[in-house]
This record gives sequence, C-alpha cells and structure tokens, in this order.
Amino acid sequence: EVQLLESGGGSVQAGGSLRLSCAAPGYTSSTGYYMGWIRQAPGKEREGIAGIDTDGTTTYATSVRGRFTISKDNAKNTLYLQMDSVNSEDTAVYYCAAGRLRWVGSPMEWLLQPNSFRDWGQGTQVTVSS
Repeated sequence: EVQLLESGGGSVQAGGSLRLSCAAPGYTSSTGYYMGWIRQAPGKEREGIAGIDTDGTTTYATSVRGRFTISKDNAKNTLYLQMDSVNSEDTAVYYCAAGRLRWVGSPMEWLLQPNSFRDWGQGTQVTVSS
C-alpha cells in the first residue's frame, strides 16, 4: 500500500518561500528507496525537479537548481522540498515519489525522470502569485 502524503502547498507571492513535506513511512534509505519531487503545471508534462538517492546524494533540474533544496529526515520518515525565490513558473501540483529499481546510467539523471518512480503521493498544489 502506497503511503506517501504531501503537505505544505498553498499560495505564495513571487519571491517568497514555501516548504513542502511528504510523510513517507516505510520508504527508508536502508530498504533501498530513493525519492524525488515531480511537478506538473497545467497543460504541461510532468517534470522531475529534485531527487535524493539512498546515500543522500541530491540532484536538481536546471529550472530549480540554486532555489530549491530536497532533504530527508530518516528519523521522521519525511521528505522535504524547501522552495525559495519562487516565481510564476513554479505554479504546479507537486508530487513526492519513491522507487527502488536501479536504472541504467547515472542516478543524477534518472532521479529526475518521473518514470523512475513507482510509488506516488496524491500531490499538493502550489500557486505563485505576482
């Protein structure tokens, strides 16, 4: 049973900050799960924006690098996405996701591919107003 639950979405003004959380009981690094954040804006395809591997290594899409930070608190089984300096292009539904299959190639690339993830949360809406 998938148990990924996002929270923290809402409305924020351009230039502001927001922190998303994802409760992820059972999805631990010790059991081989990597995790990520994927977003989908209206009329656009899903976009992988941040991933964290089992060893804590992180990777970011160019669109958010330097503004967003992914982190995981293993003691609390919670994944976070700190969003700073947001802009209107960040308006989207944000999903946390988890997977265990090790894909061919560099994790720094496939951790940003939505199809790399098996389990998904329901998503949380983020709306940036100017």
